[in-house]
Amino acid sequence: MTGRATSGHVPTTHDQGGTGLPTWDRALVVVAHPDDESFGLGGVIESLVRAGTDVSVLCLTAGEASSHGAGPDLKQVRAAELDAAARVLGVRSTVLRHHPDGGLSDHLPALVTDVTTAVVQHEPDGLLVFGAGGGVTGHPDHEAATTAALTVAADQGLPVLQWRLPDTVAHTLNDEFNAAFTGFAPEELPIVIRVDRRRQRQAIAAHASQAVPGSVLWRRLDLLGDLEYLHLTPPPTPDQPRIQE
Repeated sequence: MTGRATSGHVPTTHDQGGTGLPTWDRALVVVAHPDDESFGLGGVIESLVRAGTDVSVLCLTAGEASSHGAGPDLKQVRAAELDAAARVLGVRSTVLRHHPDGGLSDHLPALVTDVTTAVVQHEPDGLLVFGAGGGVTGHPDHEAATTAALTVAADQGLPVLQWRLPDTVAHTLNDEFNAAFTGFAPEELPIVIRVDRRRQRQAIAAHASQAVPGSVLWRRLDLLGDLEYLHLTPPPTPDQPRIQE
């Protein structure tokens, strides 16, 4: 892949009210599982939508490997939950792919193809993903989804807004839940936005099969309060190597 495979839409990026959050006409969110868009990125998505951005979501698995709500119809349940949550957040459209939950890292070429197709279809000004270097949570599917998105963004000349956690929050979660969250120092979190969690919490509630009380996901929201932390990766210039920041 070389060059931007779109029909001529010119990307726009500018600062939303001096906060550092880009105000794009269109954004594409790339996630691994249904509920990642809500538990993880819901506050940021709501902020983008409120600023006037048309947001689309590409979800790469149906989340069928989850131990919560397990059953023969879990794929269908989670697909319906994704659509309901997207409506709450004001997402324009969702695309659900059916790569194996828990096995995305074995299917990177196919993921890149899917992300490329979504970019051509939606013509976003930028992508929103879980942060690189562990996918925030340490889940290999999150990292694979982000790797695919960064690969396509570099080829298509698109910026990528990466969601990150402060190291203090990550350390607390790892200590309390024996988890593997990746944290960043303050100087590695150049964009800090204040979010309204109400729609995010409503979207999470739409994922009824997964919204288990007392989970690490709820604890993370408590620790973050009304703040989200982000890093904007610009597209590489022609003479720059493609580095995943």
